[in-house]
This record gives sequence, structure tokens and C-alpha cells, in this order.
Amino acid sequence: MWLLALLVVADSSHTFPLVLPRAESVQVAVAGGEAGAPVVLIPGLFGAAFAYRKVIPRLTEAGYRAIVIEPLGVGNSGRPEHADYSLTAQADRIAGALDQLGVTWAVIVAHATSASIAYRLAYRRPDLVRAVVSLEGGPVEAAATPGMRRAMQLAPWIKLFGGVRMIRKKIRANLIALSADPSWVSDSVVDGYTAGAARDLDGTLRGYLAMAASRERERLEPRLSAITCPVLLVLGGVPHGGGPRPAELVELADSLRAFTVDTVAGAGHFVHEERPDAVVAAVSRVGPASALSAAGSDGSAKP
Repeated sequence: MWLLALLVVADSSHTFPLVLPRAESVQVAVAGGEAGAPVVLIPGLFGAAFAYRKVIPRLTEAGYRAIVIEPLGVGNSGRPEHADYSLTAQADRIAGALDQLGVTWAVIVAHATSASIAYRLAYRRPDLVRAVVSLEGGPVEAAATPGMRRAMQLAPWIKLFGGVRMIRKKIRANLIALSADPSWVSDSVVDGYTAGAARDLDGTLRGYLAMAASRERERLEPRLSAITCPVLLVLGGVPHGGGPRPAELVELADSLRAFTVDTVAGAGHFVHEERPDAVVAAVSRVGPASALSAAGSDGSAKP
């Protein structure tokens, strides 16, 4: 816990790169006091820590310690061209970051495709995961979802036809199309979602192409039954695109030992943007805010 103790003090926030093996760097943001139970937030693969800006202060006000880890190639994390961008490799990187931070027994909150990073983390490193809160994320078997493949068809043309401006236009259209009420999608919000791409367009395109081409070394479906922690799937209640397919909902319900679905009124795909209070409520359902009550009597993490 020594590294986290140096980085975290009550009512403070720190953002920093964390270097992992193979010289890979992931961006981490920590907010809240050491006494709070840890909540690890993983942005979607087309998101960034910025996406949780409404959730983080609510979590810290509720007594939690919020830790955002951006997967490789996302937000301000590194974008090495020849890295393994599979969801399994991303789960192992999250585990490595938590090991360096001395964090165990955390509630993992993840959006969209990144929920499959959380599912993989839950069975590969159960000591790290108290519960999973999936925001609109089904059990996908690869980062190359249909949305990812459609986006990457544009990659050869992005620099030729507007570069970052074209990316901003596509991100804005996606945020609007999948929201219940798109009034939250302002110019500053679009800037926040695309800041990483604006800083390194070439690296961003290479990273997403590598994600689309990545191959998983093991399938998720036969391993879902090995997840012993509670999984709470949070869905937007307003009809919208994105989110898990019906067959994925059946797969989760049939395979997981402790599975619950919550539907949030007034939200579409981006529940954390439109109803951040519902995200905090979901975290509260699966884990206490006190680090001590979430641990054993000696302060160690529960097995």
C-alpha cells in the first residue's frame, strides 16, 4: 500500500502515468481518502477518464476512493504500435496497475466493451475484484466489435479528410445517437472525449487498428462460471443502440453465480453521463464505502 499512501490524501486528486512491464504506460487518476473502499473505473475503448468526471466526485462524497485506469491505447495511456491490445492483455495490465498501487478487493466499474476487461479480471485475479458493475457491457469475445470494425474502416481516410476534426464529428454523432437526452453533448464534452486523439492522432489510429486486429488467447464464455463475485449490469432504460445483445444477456444470466440487472430511467448507453447518481447507487449496492468494513478485522482484503 506504500505507493498509494504516497499518492492519495483525503479530498485530493492525482493523475499520473504508471509504467508497466514491456515499458507500457497506463494513465491513472486517484481521488478520495485512504479510508474509502476502492472503486476502479475503466473507461470504454472510445472513452477516457474524462467520461467519469460526474461520477468521481459523487463517489468520493459517498466515502469511496475512486481510481480510474485508462487501458492501453485509450485516453492518455500509451499507444505502442506492436503491443497486445486483446481484452485479456488489457485485463492483465489493469491487474498489474492495481498490484503496483497496492489495491485489492475493489468494485470494478467498466463501460461498454471494457466490461469484458472487467469480467476477465474477475476470474483471472479474484483477489482484486469485490464486484463488477458493468455499464451497458456484455461478454464480448474481442475488442473488434462491430462498432470498432466500422470505425476502423474510416482509419485510412481520417488524416486525409480532416484528422482530429473528423474524429470529433464522429464521436459527437455517436454520443448524441446513443443518448436519451443529448443536451449534455457540448463542444467541451466532445473535446474531453477526443483530447487523447488530438495529442497523438497517428498513435491513436495505430492503437485502434491494433485493437481491431487483436486476437484473444482464451474465450470468455466458458470462464464466466468461474467468476465468484457479484456482477451488476446497469442498462439505460430509454431505447437506444449499443449495449449488450439479448443473447449476451442470456449468457450472463446462465453463467454467472450472482447476476443482477438494473434498468435506469432517463438514460441511454452513457448511463454515467446522464445518470451518474445511478452509477454510485449501483456501487453502493455491491460494496460498502468503508475500506475497513470491506476488509477483514485485521484490515486485510477478504478472500
